[in-house]
Amino acid sequence: MTETTRDARLLQTFAMLADTLVDDYDIVELLQSLVDACRDLLSTTAAGILLADGHGDLELVVSTSEASRLVEIMQLAAQAGPCIESYRTGRAVSVPSVVDAPAEWAAFRDSALGQGFASVDAIPLRLRDETIGTLNLLRSEPGTMTDLDATAARAFADVATIGILHERSLRESEVLSEQLQLALRTRVVIEQAKGVVAFTNNVPIDEAFDLIRAYARSHQMPLSDVAARLVRRELTLASPA
Repeated sequence: MTETTRDARLLQTFAMLADTLVDDYDIVELLQSLVDACRDLLSTTAAGILLADGHGDLELVVSTSEASRLVEIMQLAAQAGPCIESYRTGRAVSVPSVVDAPAEWAAFRDSALGQGFASVDAIPLRLRDETIGTLNLLRSEPGTMTDLDATAARAFADVATIGILHERSLRESEVLSEQLQLALRTRVVIEQAKGVVAFTNNVPIDEAFDLIRAYARSHQMPLSDVAARLVRRELTLASPA
């Protein structure tokens, strides 16, 4: 992909995300599109967003892969690693070489290296002085992001924050907690739905998620609604022939 082509796709992606925010939207679908864009348009192998629950613990909400190994890496980083460091400080944390990660991040370091990740960046999702989560970018090669990638990643993190804390919802002080809890609860339902589809179709978890998402898009339904119907057994999905 040439720089000109990538720049054009970045602009198109931000325009699409902005258009999405104008109308009603499904927050999980918005965040999923955002991490997919990070993977496709930035020098990033995998990406994920973690949000803080009511106790301040980070939980994975969306990621570019539903494979357990990526989920595990993200959660380990949320306990002791760049994700939790970024969340606690409200600053971006760059690890150009995972090999050189601090000793206290050993579990994250070993898991990341074992899965082929060599560098990582964690960007805080901030609303004024409050950090609500992190955008996390993992790469298979060591090094730092280019200036353009760093700027785009910061913008993606800001879009994620705006999506979660939409202006219309900031009138009540309890909305912040409610929005975060809703996103986390939705994640649980989607996890359950993936298990249902994976079992009934005898397919891997990643393929099950793709089936759920494709159905939601083709029927113009919120991802969370499709997942809930699958869990309640009101809907059955079949793998394409």
